[in-house]
Amino acid sequence: MIRLIDNTPNNVAAFKAIGEVTKEDYQNVVVPEVERVIEQIGHINFLLYLDTDVENFTAGAWMQDALLGLKNIAKWNRAAIVTDSDKAITFTNGFSYFVPGEFKGFKKEQYDQALTWTSEESL
Repeated sequence: MIRLIDNTPNNVAAFKAIGEVTKEDYQNVVVPEVERVIEQIGHINFLLYLDTDVENFTAGAWMQDALLGLKNIAKWNRAAIVTDSDKAITFTNGFSYFVPGEFKGFKKEQYDQALTWTSEESL
């Protein structure tokens, strides 16, 4: 499941993934919040705290994730993935070379730093 993270800056769409993540999680939680941030500030500042393994994302969740990214390809400003998976951090750090925006991976103990970085406007 994906849920909103409370007490975050209003210019950040911030989420926590727990257990199995489905396409409905994206449709009902992620997409509306990302749309709110785009409407408010014109671009996306995104933070995802992974408290589950990426293997727990269903195929439908991955499809919704890809569609979200492609639909808003020019609107990404900053995206942080917070996880203890070195592979996910390396993948996230490399993503900036392929799409607009800045993407950065953080360890779980760096959550506060990730939130601060994501909320800063780099445009």
